[in-house]
Amino acid sequence: MHRHPQARVDVQGGGSSAGIYAATHGAADLGASSRELLGEEKKLIEIPIANDGIAVIVHPSNPLSTISLMEIRKIFSGAVKNWSALGLPPHDIDLITREEGSGTREAFEHLVMSKQEITPAALVQDSNGSVREIVAGDRHSLGYISAGLVDHRVKALAIDGVFPTRENIKNHTYKLVRRFLLVARAEPAGACKAFVDFVLGPNGQKILESEGLVGVK
Repeated sequence: MHRHPQARVDVQGGGSSAGIYAATHGAADLGASSRELLGEEKKLIEIPIANDGIAVIVHPSNPLSTISLMEIRKIFSGAVKNWSALGLPPHDIDLITREEGSGTREAFEHLVMSKQEITPAALVQDSNGSVREIVAGDRHSLGYISAGLVDHRVKALAIDGVFPTRENIKNHTYKLVRRFLLVARAEPAGACKAFVDFVLGPNGQKILESEGLVGVK
């Protein structure tokens, strides 16, 4: 809007499913999604704008540095409930997950859970930031957030020996990678197209990269 004073961009939250719904029903020119489109949603035009890794995080004091995809699945399904199963001192695993409808959760379920349900014993939070705050304050916790939001307060684990670095996300060596999409009912035109062009241009991609994402350009 600074660069295009004649344009007005209104942004509302609510999660990926809300963004897809708004675009599908014409309530918004563009919806934003951090998960892939499903079923009838695939009728929408999708515009990839960035890639993101989903980081599995623990408290910095946790001596664990790597975990397998199978171990993550067993923990989040409720089959494994104690850190002793991973060779650590015995203590219940305090499990943190995102809410239903969250793009991060849906991507995590698709990439990790292999059609198994996340245990209802997990503590549900409504944002990546909330998950990070809880893990930062609980040395026995385990959660997952966007890799771009990992900071010194939490520790991202390697999955099967591969850390969620920018390079590993870019070349898909790291397995938990998802696309960030803009979606629309019709091919963007006018101010809407100008906005998409800005996001995909060098300035927009630089902003996305500064937020910890991996650009598509």
